[in-house]
Amino acid sequence: MLPGKEDRMNYQELWNEENTQITERYDLASDRIQEIPGENRIPEPFRSYFTEMSRFAGQIEELARRQLRDELESLSLEELKELNDSLYRDILPEHYGESYGNPEYAAEKLGEDWGPLLSAFYAQFRGAIVFAYECRLTDITILFETLLELYGEFADAAGHNPSGLPDIRNVKDVLYWFFSDYTDVTLTYRIREQLDPELTFARDRIMDSDLSDLRYLYSFGEYISETELQVAEFLNSLPQETIDQMAYAYTEGYRKGFEVTGRELFSKKTVGIRYELGFERMIRAAILQFEAMGLKPVIYRAPVWLVTKTPGRRIGYHGTSPNSQFDYDHRYDQAIFFDKAFKERKLAVLRTAYETYKKEASWYAGPAVVETFGEEGFQPVNKEAAYVLSEKQQELTIAYSNESMPIVNQYIPGDETSFTIIAFPVPAIGEDFQEIFSETIRINTLDYEWYKDVQQKLIDVLDQAEYVTVTGRGENETNLKISLHLLTDPQKQTNFENCVADVNIPVGEVFTSPVLAGTEGLLHVENVYIGEFQFKNLRMRFEEGKITEYSCDNFENPQEGKELIRQQIMKNHDTLAMGEFAIGTNTAAYAMARRFGIVEKLPILIAEKMGPHFAVGDTCYSWSEDSAVYNPDGKEIIARDNEVSLMRKEDPSKAYYGCHTDITIPYSELGDITAVCRDGKTLAVIRNGKFAVEGTEALNKELGE
Repeated sequence: MLPGKEDRMNYQELWNEENTQITERYDLASDRIQEIPGENRIPEPFRSYFTEMSRFAGQIEELARRQLRDELESLSLEELKELNDSLYRDILPEHYGESYGNPEYAAEKLGEDWGPLLSAFYAQFRGAIVFAYECRLTDITILFETLLELYGEFADAAGHNPSGLPDIRNVKDVLYWFFSDYTDVTLTYRIREQLDPELTFARDRIMDSDLSDLRYLYSFGEYISETELQVAEFLNSLPQETIDQMAYAYTEGYRKGFEVTGRELFSKKTVGIRYELGFERMIRAAILQFEAMGLKPVIYRAPVWLVTKTPGRRIGYHGTSPNSQFDYDHRYDQAIFFDKAFKERKLAVLRTAYETYKKEASWYAGPAVVETFGEEGFQPVNKEAAYVLSEKQQELTIAYSNESMPIVNQYIPGDETSFTIIAFPVPAIGEDFQEIFSETIRINTLDYEWYKDVQQKLIDVLDQAEYVTVTGRGENETNLKISLHLLTDPQKQTNFENCVADVNIPVGEVFTSPVLAGTEGLLHVENVYIGEFQFKNLRMRFEEGKITEYSCDNFENPQEGKELIRQQIMKNHDTLAMGEFAIGTNTAAYAMARRFGIVEKLPILIAEKMGPHFAVGDTCYSWSEDSAVYNPDGKEIIARDNEVSLMRKEDPSKAYYGCHTDITIPYSELGDITAVCRDGKTLAVIRNGKFAVEGTEALNKELGE
């Protein structure tokens, strides 16, 4: 037992009163669901669907009962593996072809109208797994009662309608009001779990478990693959000194983020920790280091309720997805209910939730994120049966994002918080995993001061420019012109931030917010990972700083490629601005990646330091543009706005996109970067993929010179 456990409330005790109040409803719903398989009230194939739902509900009821009685703690590792597999088996790739979680299979069995609808509820119903582990009977009861309501619609129709089926509009209404009515429960809890340090479910497991006994991984309720087991086992093999070093790079980067921006950390009380399961030993060390800074950890799960999910992103702790195609198939299930009325209700609940937890919001210092890389890129299959957002719904989701951000910023001002992100490989990266892991630690802890000085030499040249040109080489067709802000006082002002190892680890970039007017041309990258998707031959054309055309070669049908870009990069916007232009200087990371043949597998966090990168969407200073930011040399970074963000002064809803996605050209595809001065003079920054500014030549050693 670690110090402090005896002072903390058992997590189950937090829910005792609420669980007691809901027990009668829970028991009634559970008992009624278990009667369904013995009845013969509705026709096939729907009887089979509800029988399967009843079976799974019984599994959840047993799981919740065992968790409430602490019976799971006595299971062996093999028994826990079997339990975990049984809970997620239905959606694993090898079984997914015959799962109601697969909208294609559901449409085949239940019909093209009924199948996607009932598959969406099936997908949401699976959230009961984590609710059982967390002993949240209210959430399970909500799901159970909705299942019974759906079953009742079919049962009533069987005795009255000639078809034996209910009006599908009635069933859609059940699901619409299910999601809408319970938004005050689901969204409010989501805000609470992101802010309240008293919700210690994950912290307790990290701090109080014997991490050498891998059984602890199964106590989170997430799907546990070989990845989590292998990572945890590997971290257990490392000396404590190495673990502390990994954690220190992470926590010190977070602290420096406040230092370099001149923001007060001492007034904050909590830090939001996001990570992927398997890294508990490092996270334990980080928690102790954060607590030494006066920060309590808030460790929250990736969202489970559809109402709180963001398509293509898992924000919070999580394990490996049991099936990325399952996630992809259900990314837009919100199409069932997302209309103007729902948008307004969600905004109202969001505002009330933040008001309820405004004290906790004032404590929040920002997120500290641990990412992983090395998995094979996911190649999605687009299915006709899967839901998609209508054009109107896309507009509404964008409107919600624009209108929700001022609410969030009111309670958690962007100019009072910071963040940090660090990444490590997982075993899927290949047989060199351990060596790559060691090299990644080295990359994450490179000499801060040395890079600061080298990068300042780049900035001194770039600050002389009216605009910068960037070209590709070889097969890369990039040809861009990036306009820069006018420095009215070059002795006190700069366009580029000297970014070292603070918020974005590892060290190594200088970046700016371009002027949109005059920014134009083609951005082309042969291969780039954005999230879990690997884009092939990604092309984006800019005019006046905004995207006018885009394509990729991921599918035979070019239109499918455009749709993938629109969903994953454009976030359903018709266009995005170039919010950032940066030059990465971490040639050491590039050399490491090239040596192990993993250039294409690196996350954008590291990849963006390995060449110039361009972010589409908001600037790096969104929601904090009016806060002065200074480089280590004392110069103020004046390029915090562009023509879009400036609209915040008249209409904030038009000033932000709610997204920021980096796209990097690796050194191997890079031709020249040239600074063009107002008098026409040209200054070489990079020539033929090599740094050309005096004092930066040492960077080229890692590139083969």
